[in-house]
Amino acid sequence: MDIESLPINSLPDIGEIWQKTLNWQPTNLQQNQFQQLYQLIITGNRQLNLTRITEPDEFWEKHLWDSLRGIAPKQQFIPGIEKGKRIIDIGTGAGFPGIPISLVFPDSQVTLLDSTRKKITFIEEILSTLALSNTQTLLGRAEEIGQENKHRQHYDLAVIRAVSNVSVCAEYSLPLVKKGGLVVIYRGNWTEAENQSLEDAVIQLGGVIELIEEFSTPLSNSIRHCLYLRKVANTPISFPRAVGIPTQKPI
Repeated sequence: MDIESLPINSLPDIGEIWQKTLNWQPTNLQQNQFQQLYQLIITGNRQLNLTRITEPDEFWEKHLWDSLRGIAPKQQFIPGIEKGKRIIDIGTGAGFPGIPISLVFPDSQVTLLDSTRKKITFIEEILSTLALSNTQTLLGRAEEIGQENKHRQHYDLAVIRAVSNVSVCAEYSLPLVKKGGLVVIYRGNWTEAENQSLEDAVIQLGGVIELIEEFSTPLSNSIRHCLYLRKVANTPISFPRAVGIPTQKPI
């Protein structure tokens, strides 16, 4: 892609907020990569309708900050994430949270999974433009990928934005992580009433709920939740179930 022809709106450069909320700040290179990513997404959005979040401040908060806050429980990045860990972003869409994670942790190996070929093709252009050699795409459905030997119980960390029932997200993700690995489910609202159904599902899938963290976004003060699931036993081979069944009949 031709960066020169892309929009010139600038993302906010607010290192003090990064520092206060994540105990971390982007380098100049990372800040430039974030800006390039923003411009590429805005351009691609004209053809693919990737996101409704297009204003610089909103993009910074809801795509960049939110992506990284999810892997920073209690304001610390998940230990060891930079040391060759295998990470999968399930249903990556426009590349979030996976691409920001790969930019910040270049020594990790990030796989971006989506079932829409047009999105995968677009993401591949982004990866090429940003020279992200630690990141690859994967076209497919989580239900099928989770049954493939080369992906099942292969990853150290799985991240997924909860656009559906969280038990469905657990069924998509826990089969893909190793025993001892971690799943991070990104969620907006969360209620105590949802805890029991998630706990029942996670137990069946070989996991436990390690942490449910509530926090506020730094600019709009919106409530967010992240659910951290630890894989403690092998997932039964019956999970994930066939395409469409998890959403039709959540555990």
